[in-house]
Amino acid sequence: MKPLVTVVALSVFVISTSHEVIVAQRGDAPANAVSTGELVIEPPTLINLGFEWFVKGDDNRNAAVEVSFRKQAEADWSPALPLLRLQGERIFSALFDVVTPNMFAGSILDLEPDTDYQARFVMTDPDGVVGEASKTVTVRTRAEPVPSEDGRVFHVYPRGFEGSRLEPSFTGLMCAYNYSCRGGDGATAGRPRVRPGDIVLVHAGLYRNNRYEYGQTGGTFPYEGTYFLTADGTPARPIVIKAAGDGEVIFDGSGNFALFNVMAADYTYFEGITFRNTEFAIWAGQQLIAGAKGLSVKHSRFEDVGVGVFTNYAGSSNFYIADNWFYGRNDPARLIGWSDAPLWGRFDGVDGQVHPPVMASYVAVKLYGPGHVVAYNHIADFHDGINVETYGNPDGSVASAPGAPDGPRYPPREYWDRRPVAIDFYNNYITNSHDNPIETDGSLHNVRVLRNMFINHASHAFCSQPVLGGPVYWIRNIAYNLPGGSSRFFGAAGVVFYNNTILSETTGTMSNTHWRNNLILGQNAAPDFRRLRSNLFGIATFTNYTSSDYNGFGPAPDTAMPFRWESPPFDVFADFRAPGHTPALELREFATLEEYSEATGQDRNSVEVGYDVFVNVPALDARDTSALQDIHDADDLDFRLRSNSAAIDKGMVLASVTDGFTGSAPDLGALEAGVAAPHYGPRR
Repeated sequence: MKPLVTVVALSVFVISTSHEVIVAQRGDAPANAVSTGELVIEPPTLINLGFEWFVKGDDNRNAAVEVSFRKQAEADWSPALPLLRLQGERIFSALFDVVTPNMFAGSILDLEPDTDYQARFVMTDPDGVVGEASKTVTVRTRAEPVPSEDGRVFHVYPRGFEGSRLEPSFTGLMCAYNYSCRGGDGATAGRPRVRPGDIVLVHAGLYRNNRYEYGQTGGTFPYEGTYFLTADGTPARPIVIKAAGDGEVIFDGSGNFALFNVMAADYTYFEGITFRNTEFAIWAGQQLIAGAKGLSVKHSRFEDVGVGVFTNYAGSSNFYIADNWFYGRNDPARLIGWSDAPLWGRFDGVDGQVHPPVMASYVAVKLYGPGHVVAYNHIADFHDGINVETYGNPDGSVASAPGAPDGPRYPPREYWDRRPVAIDFYNNYITNSHDNPIETDGSLHNVRVLRNMFINHASHAFCSQPVLGGPVYWIRNIAYNLPGGSSRFFGAAGVVFYNNTILSETTGTMSNTHWRNNLILGQNAAPDFRRLRSNLFGIATFTNYTSSDYNGFGPAPDTAMPFRWESPPFDVFADFRAPGHTPALELREFATLEEYSEATGQDRNSVEVGYDVFVNVPALDARDTSALQDIHDADDLDFRLRSNSAAIDKGMVLASVTDGFTGSAPDLGALEAGVAAPHYGPRR
């Protein structure tokens, strides 16, 4: 393998100025030294913090940023993952044209909510550091949204309720929410009664209105059948709509388009509500039009809905969607593929499969903008589970499509509050989607996908097409029954896969992507339809700094060439896709792990494994048409590692990812031996 960069150090000298110290090596190009710029703190979430450090220089790409952290009152520092180097990666397609700045980005993971932390960043470069080489900042993680302790309380009862009431009481939600709740033409005349901190307690019953009945007081708007909420709370004092605790509260949309429209209402809080019989249960934003901030939805149930919670407005931010049950309308008894090629179309006579399939339910949660958290939810029977919106170029950047105006290919500073950054998806149980359980498509920096259970997905469980710089972290996720393959990252730049259990073929096209400590075992899934090749691990990368090591691979008995590594010639840093330009990638395929490692330098410390590393996980075969549509339950499987198996103690230490490992080294895959498995789904 040819080295990418050769640096010859002739001597070392130091140049002092009143503001900075430059350490350089004589003979190096000045542009190889790194010059430090602004450190940006992204919106904190409950358990993670994201950062961006902009730089100049470092043309030879050998600078690094080590990260450590501590609670503000503590003395000892703990290591975190280093920041990921980004440097001009280009993501180009018919929908995107983005070039990443010269910068570092990354996250400190798994912290405590509502806690002050100090974060320390140390820049190093063999060629010299110009400016501040060390920065320390104090940041507070976000608190979980809760109702205010001193807000006014309004009691709501359903139409026809005849029991005793708590006062002040109202019939129907809008009579409490607004001063006026007339029906008919007067429905829009009311203005919000509620103010920050107020709590609307909704008592047990069915809240369903005939949207075609003119003059129905206290209900939804006529004809639309929608609850339009327009009052703003604050982060500390949301406006709360909460079940009173005396029985199930059901809001039924009677088949309408949108049950709740909160686009004009910041910091609305729902808890303990059942939403049903509607296309959009909570419509919270629409691209380029309007959208909410600070929406919270907790301990609620969505059933017979097309979409659970939706915003693709870039100004939406800081949603908290946790401990909910989402049930779509798609067939719960069988797996259905949305695309007729190459997977489902190669089989004749798959029971009831037609193309395109009816998309009775689209997505449980779709988001755009910064600071969102979607955690501990159960999601079943949607086309997609949780998505970052495939938005197109972020606001402020201009795509370079034919005939389009030229402009910045990264958002200018005045648009940074609209970037899709600092987004968390963790501890969700997602099953039976036509397509993907989670899509990070169109996201920018510091999207964290942690400890999720992905089971029964016709397409790909790890979807990043594209990522616009990253990092997107996929950490300790389990994915099983993926007949379309495990990963889709066409055009992604800046993705890391750490300690995942990936039980299907991994293929795709990307740049600046990295695998460590994963278990990757095949199920004879569909070939990479962009390359029409079947590989267990088939990677095409535009950058020779994409990397893979300390993984467990296999088996792939029916694949002639299990390993593929396409990249530019090894003496070329990168060759990015651009309009009218086809990257000059060299195709390299290998029959064995040993041949692949020797030729590419990748996975030198990786090992071969079989399904016998697990306590109880049967191998699946996507070519078995009799079982192709089977739905599996994670409760019937056991993804723990057998003692003394080939995956034990074969990983590398990754700060904050492998903390607390039990043997001589971390184990491969999502579950460390001797450590309790994560909880997936609602915490009740």
